[in-house]
Amino acid sequence: MQSRLQTSPSPWLRPIAGAGALTLLLFAPSSLAQQPVNDEAAQQAFNNSCRTCHSVKEGDNRLGPNLSKIVGRKAGSLPDYNYSASMKDAGFVWDKDKLTRFMVKPDEVVSGNKMQPYGGVSADEAAKVVAYLQAVSGPQ
Repeated sequence: MQSRLQTSPSPWLRPIAGAGALTLLLFAPSSLAQQPVNDEAAQQAFNNSCRTCHSVKEGDNRLGPNLSKIVGRKAGSLPDYNYSASMKDAGFVWDKDKLTRFMVKPDEVVSGNKMQPYGGVSADEAAKVVAYLQAVSGPQ
């Protein structure tokens, strides 16, 4: 009898199990759907391009400000980081497009920013970095 229960569940359990799986998919955090296909490549892009000066840990400012929850944050707004005057006065909120463009050509987005000596990254690498930043920051 016990082996029968394990291999052949009651017919009324099948719809419940199917509905449970559907419920999990419908109510899963949106951050799961936004994670890049290759998390390792996205993290590697961040490590190669950003980690020397930036952290993804909230409050951990280095040469550059921490990038925790950067998407949706007003540019130059962290109270405990000494931004350039141009970044403080930028007057916009970071979104995926603005971040990607800033990494590729920082001076075209915020002229006079502190990343001036930084040469930028390819648009493909920048997109990976943004995906990584969104994945590690959680839902916005």
